[in-house]
Amino acid sequence: MDRPERALVVTPHPDDAEIGCGGTVASWIAQGTEVFYVLCTNGDKGSQEPDMTSERLAEIREREQAEAAAILGVKEVVYLRHPDGALEDSSEFRGQLVHAIRRFKPDVVLCPDPHRRSFYLHRDHRICGQVTMDAVFPYARDRLHYPEHEREGLETHKAGDVLFWGTENPDTFIEITDTIEKKITALKKHASQVGSEDGDVGDFIRASARRTGERTDVPYAEGFLRINIRS
Repeated sequence: MDRPERALVVTPHPDDAEIGCGGTVASWIAQGTEVFYVLCTNGDKGSQEPDMTSERLAEIREREQAEAAAILGVKEVVYLRHPDGALEDSSEFRGQLVHAIRRFKPDVVLCPDPHRRSFYLHRDHRICGQVTMDAVFPYARDRLHYPEHEREGLETHKAGDVLFWGTENPDTFIEITDTIEKKITALKKHASQVGSEDGDVGDFIRASARRTGERTDVPYAEGFLRINIRS
């Protein structure tokens, strides 16, 4: 697919975007794309440390996400700060995503595939993907949904495509050979989740991207399921 001028990444937890599409984000930004993040939850439950609290973990993970996004060159991160594990298919959450779509006016929106079935998918990922898809179409398009946005000066917007990461059936492949190391560096900023050493996380990311690259005859790639909204 053609490189978009503006892209919006909707990510359920800190670190999910870097895992799912960090190489694509870095590649597009290097070519001039403006990329924005919406981080849906604060990730305040993702720790096994006996002395960790949700409040402290949320602060750590927000800082980690900011540092990772800065490495990739993301222009802005919107922090919704829903509790980890508490995303709901609600009017409130959908409205927050519609607001971001109308504000940033992306050509492409990236988010988790909510329909993956072959292995476990975190509940927040399912809900994030489904609500994002609904927010893109038809809610962000139709002015009578969330009319308060219009009163703020935000116009409706129809994105061209949604790209689902983590899909079982990718049909769109983006080469990340030049940016895979930046993807890994950004992911390592999430030290509370993956550790700060290259080791296993770097090896895992390279192996996964190599397998995907084999499907499109490039050294490293990320794969997505593309949902075309605007032909």
